[in-house]
Parts: sequence; structure tokens; C-alpha cells
Amino acid sequence: MNILQKHLSELKAKNETIMVPYIMAGDHEKGIDGLEETITFLQDCGVSAIEIGIPFSDPVADGEVIQKAGLRALARNISLMDVVKKLQKIKTKIPLVIMSYFNPIYNIGVEKFIAELKDTDVKGLIIPDLPFEHREMVEPFLEGSEISLLRLLSLTTPRERQNTLLDGAQGFIYAVALNGTTGVGREYRDDIYGHLKYMTGESKIPVLAGFGVSCVEHVQKFREVCDGVIVGSFIVNALHSGEKEKVADFIKKSKEIK
Repeated sequence: MNILQKHLSELKAKNETIMVPYIMAGDHEKGIDGLEETITFLQDCGVSAIEIGIPFSDPVADGEVIQKAGLRALARNISLMDVVKKLQKIKTKIPLVIMSYFNPIYNIGVEKFIAELKDTDVKGLIIPDLPFEHREMVEPFLEGSEISLLRLLSLTTPRERQNTLLDGAQGFIYAVALNGTTGVGREYRDDIYGHLKYMTGESKIPVLAGFGVSCVEHVQKFREVCDGVIVGSFIVNALHSGEKEKVADFIKKSKEIK
């Protein structure tokens, strides 16, 4: 069991709400130099892990808020390797997860990219445009490392395929709670809760709901059927607006939910 899975499983065993905020690397007034400040702030707020997005010009899963954050970072010429080099200098008490589309990784070279992460606190990778059937393009290079390739399951994933994806999964399951892209102010389908409850019952590792989570009420509802949440657009928007107190309050109230 790697570090990310062990850490989150321990939180689950203690019935704590697993809270993973998403941030966009380089979306800071200091550019990439502000990344450590943001990570430290969120860590001090008590989050369970942090998902770090890599700016990309053609995202398929990102809604308007995260797209704009990515464009702000790209305007500062932030690349995936800039983020990796910065993370090599940052030490955290919690696991980090990189969310990147495949092209920037391919451009560096998968083997080189993973080797560069060896001495960082990155313990998970999310590559939303890498199909499960092509995981062999990445997973062989992760052998012997502490890094998990995380799996996403959507509302439209058939039950048989869900079971296939759950089998052998590591780290945590990213349960996509909306059909479409990330964003705030979205309405969840009534059947999402049964979908998550089944997934959580079948999974050997924590299941986290993501996409559209933007208020404490969302966290409360999801905690009834899974182990925690991933919060993107709400966090990205609030940090960009300088509303750190709003972020801290949201995390505090979410962590209090049992």
C-alpha cells in the first residue's frame, strides 16, 4: 500500500471527511513561486491531500473557472517541468497529486517525468484523457515508486466496467459526480448518491466525489455515501479573489462533518 492510499485509508478508518482541494499551478500573483505558499496555506487548513493542476491549452474536463486559471498560468509561461522543478524544492506533511493531461507528460517523456518526481511529495497522478486501456503507457514506469495512477469513474460508467476499474485500483477512486466539465452552481442527478454508495461499498480504497462540489451542503450529502470530496472551482475562484478566509472556513466546516 503506497503512501497516498495508506494516508487516506487511515483517515477513512477514523471516519474523517477526506478533503482534497484542487489548485492550478502558477495561478498566483507570484506565478510558480507562489505554489509553496498556497500548498502551505491549504495544509495548515487541515486538508487531506492536494491536487495540483497543470495548465494546458486544450483541457477536456475543465470548466470555465479552471480554464481561466489555466490561461492565467499559461500567460506566465508555466510548464509542467516548471511545476516539477518547483515541487522538488517543496516539502509537505501530506501527499500531493498531479493532474495533467497526457500531452505535456508525453512531451517530456513518461519515464523522465516520473523519474523527476522521485524525490518529491507527489504520490498520485490523474491523467483524465488517458483511457484505462492505455494505462500501460504509464503504469510500468511507476513500478517500484510510491506514485499511484488514479482511476476516474463517471456516472455513465456501466456497472460491469465499474467493477473492472475498481479491481486493482490504488490511491483513491475519483468519482466524477457530473456528466460534463468541472464548475460551480451545478445540479446533481438524484441517482448519483446510489451510484456512489455502490461504488464505496465495492471499493477497497477511499472513494472521493469530485466536479461541482462548492458548498458545505454538497459535502454533507456526499459524506453519506462516500469517503470525501475533491473541490476545484470553488477553491480556485476563492484563492484568485484573495478570499483565503472563505477557503479556510469551507475546509473547517467540511472536516467537521462525520
